[in-house]
Amino acid sequence: MSETVELPRVGGPSGAVGGLWRVVVLNDDYNTFDHVAESLARVIPGINLAEGYRFADRIHNTGCAIVWSGPREDAEQYWEQLDGAGLTMGPLETG
Repeated sequence: MSETVELPRVGGPSGAVGGLWRVVVLNDDYNTFDHVAESLARVIPGINLAEGYRFADRIHNTGCAIVWSGPREDAEQYWEQLDGAGLTMGPLETG
């Protein structure tokens, strides 16, 4: 008779907690460059207004940008704040 041994899960699909989580902002037709840049500078640590404008330009030209990556709890907080500011957000991504 063979015995089945279950190994502990070290990571899962979307329910994973560890690792880096990415906050993605999407391009839209109603947020201004100023609003996107100012929101990013206000919410994301380490982003000043000039960097916010660089992100806004990247979002406009490529359709989206990863504006922050790190622990899930922080990513969720930044995602919620940017969403609350009216930015068009992509889903949180792990990886």
